[in-house]
Amino acid sequence: MTAVSGKVVFITGGAAGVGAEVARRLHAKGARLVLVDVDAGALERFSATLDGDRVLTVTADVRDLAAMQAAAQRATERFGGVDVVVANAGIASYGSVLQVDPVAFKRLLDVNVLGVFHTVRATLPSLVERRGYVLIVSSLAAFTAAPGLAPYNASKAAVEQFANALRLEVAHHGVDVGSAHMSWVDTAMVRDTKTDLTTFGEMLAKLPYPLNVTTSVEKCGAAFVTGIEKRKTRVYCPGWVGALGWVKPIFSTRLGEAPIRRVVPDLLPRMDAEVVALGRSTSAHSEASNTPNPT
Repeated sequence: MTAVSGKVVFITGGAAGVGAEVARRLHAKGARLVLVDVDAGALERFSATLDGDRVLTVTADVRDLAAMQAAAQRATERFGGVDVVVANAGIASYGSVLQVDPVAFKRLLDVNVLGVFHTVRATLPSLVERRGYVLIVSSLAAFTAAPGLAPYNASKAAVEQFANALRLEVAHHGVDVGSAHMSWVDTAMVRDTKTDLTTFGEMLAKLPYPLNVTTSVEKCGAAFVTGIEKRKTRVYCPGWVGALGWVKPIFSTRLGEAPIRRVVPDLLPRMDAEVVALGRSTSAHSEASNTPNPT
């Protein structure tokens, strides 16, 4: 018997990447899963690899509060409630503040920030009833900024503070809240960005160690599962990300910004030129999944 055996875990962005890896590991430990994703095809393909008796799939867009409430209701009808929530769904954008498509900027905030709120708002009554746990997926990007990624940085800083405030609000109900902070993870989102923008790979290579380190989906999934089992306030992957959290203020000083400032005058204009040539400010996959799906 494990800490998550028989528990109902509600995961957004659960069809691929870190969300799917966490789901796979939790399923192996006996958890019951509610997998929510906007990509119906990916959700169907992934869920087919798991025991269907313990898996509920819901095609829904986290930008749609009513759809998330309907997903939470379906979880209650199927499994009796929700014990754990992993607010994982997120996207990235391309280009500087002067170049990024304003529509793409708004969409990123809608998914990465409002999507977290909608996920928590929809599931919180059940979490309070069952004294559950919420893991909100932030990032190393909440600690240190990168040029060309201002919307993503802003969204991850926002949800870290959302998690901090939520923790204070629900602690007396027996609900624990954690935030997850990862370095670059080898997900489709990062790979797509590298494919679309050669300058993104250049930027990673020029960041000081260990900020240029990419970690595996498997390692990230293992860290998340440990965090869920122990109801941690912070989950870091790799572990050194936690140390950077302690020195976070330094990254916004001239000293902390110096390494990346040196490359911006050359790198950022070329990145923006690549974004113009692409004709879009997000990955092709994100563009294709831009229409909210019904529950």
